[in-house]
Amino acid sequence: MGAQWKAKPREAAANAKGKIFGRLVKEIMIAARNGADPDMNPKLRLAIHQAKKASMPKDTLDRAIKKGAGLLGDNVQFERTTYEGFAPHQVPLIVECLTDNVNRTVAEIRVLFRKGQMGASGSVAWDFEHVGLIEATPEGDADPELAAIEAGAQDFEPAEEGNTLFITELTDLDAVCRALPEQGFTVQSAQLGYRPKNPISDLSAAQLEEVEAFLEAIDAHDDVQNVYVGLSG
Repeated sequence: MGAQWKAKPREAAANAKGKIFGRLVKEIMIAARNGADPDMNPKLRLAIHQAKKASMPKDTLDRAIKKGAGLLGDNVQFERTTYEGFAPHQVPLIVECLTDNVNRTVAEIRVLFRKGQMGASGSVAWDFEHVGLIEATPEGDADPELAAIEAGAQDFEPAEEGNTLFITELTDLDAVCRALPEQGFTVQSAQLGYRPKNPISDLSAAQLEEVEAFLEAIDAHDDVQNVYVGLSG
């Protein structure tokens, strides 16, 4: 599961694309607070890139940018919140949310943690690295090791469907994204996230199933943007 846990049923669900769009719209709105011009706003540029990869309609994308930049007169403000704790069997996780009502979200997330253990800020963050995460697809026989060196990434590892996950310093995310196409890689997604330092790998099939059910319940919450879990594989 590595750096970021992804719900297996999400892509197959009938409402998956709508849920992904909802999460991307929030990210775009947050990023657009610092300006509606992606050329001058690296965070917005990355959010737009991911929205286009997900085939978000142009009018939805444009409205999210304008709404976030305050150009439509709307006053909805999303706040980024992070929760830490353990899934069943002491599997550490970090949950990132975007919410317009922090009190509601923390109460609901606390309920979802009832089969695990919700911790205080910093309780598991020490066991994760805060890094840039770029998933990219190689073209032809592009070499991920050479690409990582030339693009300025810290490290790389295999990802799903033959892709490569490039890990960067927080401040290097945008620069590496721009450099990877020159090294034969097409960027599929890019974001700041968390990478477990000591992922757990000795769970039984029954224990893993229990952890999966817990994570799916967390991931299904409307305010949850990302779930990072200390599981290997």
